[in-house]
Amino acid sequence: MSVDLLINSTPKEVVIAVLKDKRLVELHSEKKDSNFSVGDIYLGRVKKVMPGLNAAFVDVGYKKDAFLHYLDLGPQFASLKKFADNTMKGKQAVPNLLYFNLEADIDKGGKMPDLLSGNQQVVVQITKEPISTKGPRLTSELSLAGRYLVLVPFSERISVSQKIGSRAEKDRLKRLITSIKPKGFGVIVRTVAEGKKVADLHNDLNSLVARWDQMHAELKSGNPPRKLLGELNRTSSLLRDLMNPSFSNIHINDEGLFHDAREFLTSIAPEKKDIVTHYDKQQPLFDYYGVEKQIKASFGRNVSMKSGAYLVIDHTEALHVIDVNSGQRGKTESNQEENALDVNLEAAEEIARQLRLRDMGGIIVIDFIDMRDSKNRKVLFDKMKEAMRDDRAKHSILPPSKFGLIQITRQRVRPEMDISTAEKCPSCAGTGEVQASILIEDEIDRKLKIIADSLDDKIIQVHVHPYLEAYFNKGWNSIRKQWQKKIKRKIKVLPMTSLAFLEYRFFDDVGVEIEV
Repeated sequence: MSVDLLINSTPKEVVIAVLKDKRLVELHSEKKDSNFSVGDIYLGRVKKVMPGLNAAFVDVGYKKDAFLHYLDLGPQFASLKKFADNTMKGKQAVPNLLYFNLEADIDKGGKMPDLLSGNQQVVVQITKEPISTKGPRLTSELSLAGRYLVLVPFSERISVSQKIGSRAEKDRLKRLITSIKPKGFGVIVRTVAEGKKVADLHNDLNSLVARWDQMHAELKSGNPPRKLLGELNRTSSLLRDLMNPSFSNIHINDEGLFHDAREFLTSIAPEKKDIVTHYDKQQPLFDYYGVEKQIKASFGRNVSMKSGAYLVIDHTEALHVIDVNSGQRGKTESNQEENALDVNLEAAEEIARQLRLRDMGGIIVIDFIDMRDSKNRKVLFDKMKEAMRDDRAKHSILPPSKFGLIQITRQRVRPEMDISTAEKCPSCAGTGEVQASILIEDEIDRKLKIIADSLDDKIIQVHVHPYLEAYFNKGWNSIRKQWQKKIKRKIKVLPMTSLAFLEYRFFDDVGVEIEV
C-alpha cells in the first residue's frame, strides 16, 4: 500500500491531501492568516470565573474568550503557576527544573475560584480550535509533542505507548528515557519510537527541551494575551505524525514549502528526504493527481459507493447522522440478509473514510441496513473497528443496538471540513438564466486583449473546463492560435476540472492569477 501526501499552496490557504493507493482519505485546509493551532501555548488573562460551571473564560487574543474547565487545569497546576509567576518576576532565571521544587497536586474535586480570579495571568495550551460560536478549548496540563516523544513538564513519570506490544521493548525504552531525561520532566514514548536507537530519542528530547527553553524566554516578557510557543504548522505536524515506512511520495507545488518540508524531513527521517518533490507542471496539482474530482465526489449530502449503494449524511448541532441505503443493487429477496451484510460492510469502510476526510467529531449515529442474524451484526461491528483503526483521532465505537444503530464518539479538535460540492453558475450568478454559450469565445478574446494592453507578460495562461480546453486547442488553426496572432503573445489553454463549464480564469507565466 502506498501513501502519498499532496500539499497545494494558494495565496489564501494551504490544502493538504493524503492518498492511500491513489484514494483520498484525509483532507486538511490551513488558512495562511490562521492565528490558532492545537498545541499552541499562550499566556492568557482570566476574564471571568464561572463557579456554576467550575470553569473560567480566558482571553488569549481571540474574539471569543477561550474556555478552561477545572478538570483541565491538570494536577500540577500549582507548579506551573509558581514557575510562570517566578519567571515573570525574574526569580526563575533558568528554564530547567533541576532546582525547582514542585508543588503538591491540586485537589481533584476542588473549585475554580480557589485557584483563579478575574484579571489573573495564566499559562494555557490550545486543545480545540474555535468551532462554530465557541472559542478555543484550553488546558494548563502542558505537553510538547515531538517525533518520538512527548515532553510533560512538572512530572517525573515515564509512559510508553500501549500500541507497543513487546514487554522487552517497553522495558528497553523506559531504561533509555530514564537515563537521558532531565529532572522535573515526564516523558510519553510514542508508538513510532519502537526499535529506535538512543541517539534518535536523545535528539528528539533535546529539540523538545529547546522548545521549552524558548517558551521560558517568551514568558519573561509577560503582557497577555501573548503566544509563548507555536505548534508546528499543519504541514510539518502531519509529516511528524504520519511519517511511516509506507509513505511513498510527497508532492508540493510551492518552492518555499518544498524546502521547508525537505529540511524538516531531513531532521526526523533523513532516509526519506528524497521522496519530497517539487511539483512545477502547468496543470494544477490536485487536477493532475485526480484529487479535485475525488473531493467533488466525496463531499456533499449524498455519497455514492461502487456497488450502487450510497450514504446520506446529515448534520445537527448535537450530532451527525449517517443513513446507509442499498440503492439499486439487484439482489433477490432470498438473499436479503446477505445483501444487507455486503452493503453494510462496504458502508463501514466508506464511513470510516468520511469521518477522517471531513474530520467529523462529536457524536456520530449510523443507521445501517437491518440484519436479523446476530452473527452478521458482530461481523459488522468488527469491520467498523477495523476500518477505524488507522484513525488518529481518539474514538469509541458501541456495538449495534437492537434498532441496527451504531454510535461513535470521535474527538473534535478543529472545525469540521465542510466543502460545498454544488456549483453556483458562473454565468447566471444563481438567477437561472445564462448568456448564450456561443459568446464565451468572444468574451475570452476581449479580455485577452485587455490583458495584453495592460501587462507585459510574454505568456498568458487561460484555465478552462476540460471540454472547453479541447475545443479551444482543436485543429492546426485552433482558436488558441488565432488569439495568439491577434495579441502577439503566447497563450496556453489548460484544463482545470474544478471550474464550471463556462467558467474561466487567467494566469501569468509564473502562475499568479490575473484579475480582469
